[in-house]
Amino acid sequence: MKARLRSVAVDLSPLRHSAHYRRLWAGDGLGTFGRSILQVAVPVQVYQLTHSSLMVGLVSLCQLGPLIGGALIGGVVADANDRRRVLLLTQSSLAVLGLGLAVNAALPHPALWPIFVLAIAQAVVSGFDTPARRAAMPMLIGLERLPAALALQQLLSNTLKLVGPAIAGVLIASLGLSTTYWLYVAAYVAGVLTLRGLPSLVPEGGGRAAGWMSLREGVAYVARQRVVRSTFLIDINAMVFGLPRALFPAIGLSVLGGTAATVGILYAAPGAGALLCALTSGWIGRVQRQGLGVLIAVAVWGGAMIGLGLSRSLPLAVACLMLGGASDMVSSVLRATMVQLSTPDALRGRITSVNKAVVSGGPLLGDAEAGAVAALAGVTFSVLSGGIACILGVLLIWWRFPAFSRVVVRAGSITVDGRSTP
Repeated sequence: MKARLRSVAVDLSPLRHSAHYRRLWAGDGLGTFGRSILQVAVPVQVYQLTHSSLMVGLVSLCQLGPLIGGALIGGVVADANDRRRVLLLTQSSLAVLGLGLAVNAALPHPALWPIFVLAIAQAVVSGFDTPARRAAMPMLIGLERLPAALALQQLLSNTLKLVGPAIAGVLIASLGLSTTYWLYVAAYVAGVLTLRGLPSLVPEGGGRAAGWMSLREGVAYVARQRVVRSTFLIDINAMVFGLPRALFPAIGLSVLGGTAATVGILYAAPGAGALLCALTSGWIGRVQRQGLGVLIAVAVWGGAMIGLGLSRSLPLAVACLMLGGASDMVSSVLRATMVQLSTPDALRGRITSVNKAVVSGGPLLGDAEAGAVAALAGVTFSVLSGGIACILGVLLIWWRFPAFSRVVVRAGSITVDGRSTP
């Protein structure tokens, strides 16, 4: 019985194996905690100042372009420089930006424009941070333990995404916005101190000059590398057609006849499912047919969205969303593993930056698609058709790229039909 439990429990071997990875993992946790605080504090402050939901949404919209641009340029920078140095610079910059928000919030009459400026700057710096962080992981943990390390990142991220907003809400209500922003600053200062203990993380080959051609090289690699291209396509398919976040208010209030608390539960349910899956993720690292695993996981996500569309009770809707969150966690780990193993170290920053652009833009396209279909044909039809389209997209990708289902990951190497993939 104990052996069976160990086989499914989250694999902690990367944390035991590498002290340097423990530092990266802890630093990532501090950064995720800080971001989760900011995601609550900034909208609350903007709404308090303007009493306008439109202005709250405008902050997020203004961040999208800078975030994608920062990620694309950040990937080039991460492949041309010591990734440790890049991480220290981004963490320090985010702490300074948080300091600006804290000072503005402490003023007798806080201004709106610094919030927009600092939020946009934060998006740019965050775009630089992610490629360097993801590219550093295989350098510290090795390729064989990469699936377990990615599962640990998911566990940490999903835990803090649930805990962080709750802490931020309590702090804002009890101590005010300025104190909440100071906690954000403290998280990133602690992150800097944690990451200082990392060794030099110079890319394979000693780095290279950053430039436009470097970015083109990364995009071209995605276009021609079958495994990487397929993982990105299947992720876009799931986010555009099967991510009805924009409909959660309508589902909670109109379809289920609930309150604002009902809507909050719907938003939290996928994260809760992902967290439970992460706690029992020990088996994921042993999956060898990872391409097939991704196809199945995304199809399950689509099926869960169909179930959500048919739901007329909150427990059933939550169960469907938790199932979707769990399947998305599995898909995320398997996709990230295949992308990392299929990408030379010298390109990992740029490939991560393209992935960041996809992950940032995909949900917004999904929100637009879901909202447009709902306006034309109703909420239920929008959710149902999105889930069906997601499954059809999986089948189309399977038919168009049949070799993807035969991708095998074993002992830190990746093969397609028995042949190594570059």
